[in-house]
Amino acid sequence: MVTPVKDQLKRFLFDELHVRGEIVQSSEAYQDIIRNHDYPQQVNHLLGELLSATAMLTALLKFEGDIAVQLQGDGPVSLIVVNGNDQQQLRGVARVNGDVTTSKLTELFTKGYMVITISPVKGERYQGIVALEHDTLAGCFETYFKQSEQLKTHFWLRADDQHAGGMMIQALPEETDSEDGYQRIHQLTATIKNEELFELESDVILDRLYHQEEVRVFEPQDLSYKCGCSFERSGSAIVSVGREEAESILAEQGNITMHCDYCNTEYVFIEKDVAMLFNDPQQSEQPH
Repeated sequence: MVTPVKDQLKRFLFDELHVRGEIVQSSEAYQDIIRNHDYPQQVNHLLGELLSATAMLTALLKFEGDIAVQLQGDGPVSLIVVNGNDQQQLRGVARVNGDVTTSKLTELFTKGYMVITISPVKGERYQGIVALEHDTLAGCFETYFKQSEQLKTHFWLRADDQHAGGMMIQALPEETDSEDGYQRIHQLTATIKNEELFELESDVILDRLYHQEEVRVFEPQDLSYKCGCSFERSGSAIVSVGREEAESILAEQGNITMHCDYCNTEYVFIEKDVAMLFNDPQQSEQPH
């Protein structure tokens, strides 16, 4: 049995070529995202790819805050989203409306588009949108960077039933005279095999791919699954709808049930719980 590699992201840099890259590997966080759902295999794999891409995007942009990468459209899958932050705490969910018989993005999402929302702790919120015009998620991310950053960027995104991972390379703005260098790194990276990405330590992979290159490797960053839902957050959501509406739901249903789509946890509030929410001075000060 293969021992799972650590859930980590590692950045690396080719100083002389002005090209940077990232490699991400995940087993535990990926499994935590799909474990409590009964998604089709193709959707699980797409979630794994999106998890990998979101982690690399977060590290690439180097901001402090939250990120959401959302795929949506018509077709058998209407929504897939992965949320993360600069601590590489990630969660994801999908909404499946029909029979999934393909892994092609253009068939999973007809009239589809990808929305990348970045909410930094400091500074203004940013949102970028790109049409899902490629059959692969990697192709869509490459189009996004071509349109938004005007920097040569390539992604390799992989997932099976147990593992998810990916690699990315990007030419830095200083890369003016080393087109051949970028193409060489691109060709080397394109040789990555699924079993290497899923089973080998990242340092071993980088050494295999680039053993004739001068590569500077940075400290890894751990990935983890974190949903973020809680009884307290669910209570705050009840307070936000107002006491009258909350008591109306209680009268009709006997309790208020809050469901987390990400982890499938249910939080049940009975009459006593709701009364405590609205009698709490701190809670009652919130706008109703």
